[in-house]
Amino acid sequence: ADGNDLIGLAPVLSQVLPDAAFVSPHAPEACDMAPMGYQWFSLQSREPEDLLAGVEAARPILDAFIDSQLEHYGLDDSKLAVVGFSQGTMTALHTLPRRAQACACILGFSGMLVAPETLAQEVKSRPPVLLVHGEADEVLPVAALPAAEAGLQQAGIEVETLRRPGLGHGIDEEGLRRGAELLQKTLL
Repeated sequence: ADGNDLIGLAPVLSQVLPDAAFVSPHAPEACDMAPMGYQWFSLQSREPEDLLAGVEAARPILDAFIDSQLEHYGLDDSKLAVVGFSQGTMTALHTLPRRAQACACILGFSGMLVAPETLAQEVKSRPPVLLVHGEADEVLPVAALPAAEAGLQQAGIEVETLRRPGLGHGIDEEGLRRGAELLQKTLL
């Protein structure tokens, strides 16, 4: 996929956040497992050390993108909410708690926390997090959800999780509704 997929949520979310600016970047690399789309890092290997290397390589890219957008809009991190899907969630959960200033919140769909055991020692900010995951996710199994929740809690980060029965690797109406509530609560 690319940034055009997630920006499709903007019309729905703008109903509760009419004054918000919505930005959705393309990941920096062409997808190596599909004929189109982008990736933050390769998922050809799902070994923990390869996933950690991937999110570590993506971190400065996401940090620079966030910094440029905050500067462009004249905002600070407290006015930033990050919504991620799949690799976007993985990259957001790795990057945002390691930024000096906390963003308003992280809303993650169908992702995971890479190397949860490292976060408590590296955390610099503690934005609230909502993680939504389909119980029928065929790409990143829902078993990743409790590990992410535990890793975030051990780092002192407030986290809420929502399991969606029957949902595969996607976003459903209930997850989007709950995400909109979080965004509204933290940004308004």
